[in-house]
Amino acid sequence: MEQRRKALAALLTEHWEYTLRVSPELASILADRRYNDQWTDLSSAAIQKRIADTRTFLQRFEAIDPTDLPEQEALSHRLMLRDLRQSLDNVRFEDWLMPVNQFGGVHLGIASLPPMLAFGTVKDYEDYLARLDKLPLVLEQVTALMREGMAKKLMPPRILLVQCVEQAAALARGKPERSPFYGPAKRFAKGISRAEQARLRGQILAAVRGKVQPAYAAFATFLQDTYVPQGREDPGLWALPDGAERYAARVKEVTTTNLSPVQIHELGRAEVARIEDEQAEIGKKLGFATLEAFRKHVRGNRKLRSKSAGEILARYRRHTAQMTSKLPELFGRLPKQRMEIQKTEAFREKQAAGAEYQQGAPDGSRPGMVRVNTYQPQTRLWIDMESTAYHEGVPGHHLQNAIQQELTELPPFRQQANYVAYGEGWALYSERLGKELGFYQDPYSDYGRLQDEMLRAIRLVVDTGFHAKKWQRDKVVQFFREHSTIDEVSIQAETDRYIAIPGQALGYKVGQLTILRLREQAQRELGKAFDLRAFHDTILGAGALPLEILEERIAAWIAAQQAATAPGGD
Repeated sequence: MEQRRKALAALLTEHWEYTLRVSPELASILADRRYNDQWTDLSSAAIQKRIADTRTFLQRFEAIDPTDLPEQEALSHRLMLRDLRQSLDNVRFEDWLMPVNQFGGVHLGIASLPPMLAFGTVKDYEDYLARLDKLPLVLEQVTALMREGMAKKLMPPRILLVQCVEQAAALARGKPERSPFYGPAKRFAKGISRAEQARLRGQILAAVRGKVQPAYAAFATFLQDTYVPQGREDPGLWALPDGAERYAARVKEVTTTNLSPVQIHELGRAEVARIEDEQAEIGKKLGFATLEAFRKHVRGNRKLRSKSAGEILARYRRHTAQMTSKLPELFGRLPKQRMEIQKTEAFREKQAAGAEYQQGAPDGSRPGMVRVNTYQPQTRLWIDMESTAYHEGVPGHHLQNAIQQELTELPPFRQQANYVAYGEGWALYSERLGKELGFYQDPYSDYGRLQDEMLRAIRLVVDTGFHAKKWQRDKVVQFFREHSTIDEVSIQAETDRYIAIPGQALGYKVGQLTILRLREQAQRELGKAFDLRAFHDTILGAGALPLEILEERIAAWIAAQQAATAPGGD
């Protein structure tokens, strides 16, 4: 067995080193500076090479017998096989030929990278300059992939691509000093001489002006003149080749379950009805006879709208501080990594979500970051900001991700793993923990909590509506208006999100309901021996997991607790 353990450990290390090498942006985000002068190679040849490499790695992992390996080592083997097989199963869909959308396209991803990089030495800036020099090639490779996709009728919806044109054009124009790519030149680490600072600042400015902005201008022109006119009319994945199979595979990947789109659709409708009943109760306590009357009041009450960007940020920081003081009541293990709350970058705020989390660096050089969207603050309701603060920060994404990164006994691929249903399910579950602690004292904030949960329930209905039931965009917008009070800006952005990222939105509710069911099971079977802190530590203690494996982990924990508390148990 010892030989097999060493073989597995060595192969896991080899695979992780390979991952960092072919995904240099990931390495940089993790504060590994070895590939700071590189971008991911997006040429067709490189993509095919990575597929072939994945097949080889799968064969080598399959050759290792996991029998009798220690629990976590056997689990690492199982997870790696699962991830590699799923990746290869989905190759036939060629999703890389549709690399652009208004939420997370390559054109936005590379522009979001500079603030996440570590700059401590002159070499760090030199590497960054090398990256800027190669940036035009990245957009040329992306353009080539998109042309190939056009030929194969693999096209995103036109309505989304119009927004991408605006985004690319915005990054192409304006003063270079205001470009996100110039950001690193605005701050220099101690120890870098003024002469070097001046040199590097000038070179970065020249690269932005002479390389980056012209590359984005060419990309925007390609989008507008060539790509957008070929965008598909129908929003659902069903309109693509192998559309039904494509969406079914996406649903399975995101939810890590065998639920069908039809089952998820009906689950969503049931959750919408349940949440509306709870919302109506709050409305009655505030003097409104019907839920619709209460919703009308919420929509028209200007006191429930934010006044400024500063006020929005202050709310998030206040709620985060309140929750942080209570974390020891919920968890035995807390992360060491810091977290900051900052505005969403201007170049993408118009299309971005209300708030989102960006993970910190494992070595602590960059804290976790909650990016809060303050675009048009007067249009934004504040009633859901408390629940969103808990979701994105603590005890949601930041706490879960930071703890996972600090599980040093796990191999790196598990420290950085991300299963949507697990991560988003945990974050949605975290919103409810605030209620259990006695927060949401303002009834409008409690209604906002339910509105956030309603949003996730609606997602089950409309995502499957778009991609399995052939709904059109106006039907989704109307469903939102009938069952929520989120502002119109958010309705439009959310609707486009489900078109752009099929299936992703299903993970939230499926994951949350699974965690709630597991908690109820543990409470029922353990009775007075149930320990909430220990339950949470067990949920988070092995990093992100597919839900089917999380269920096995909790079942084993329950059995161990029962054995320990039984007469004669240890």
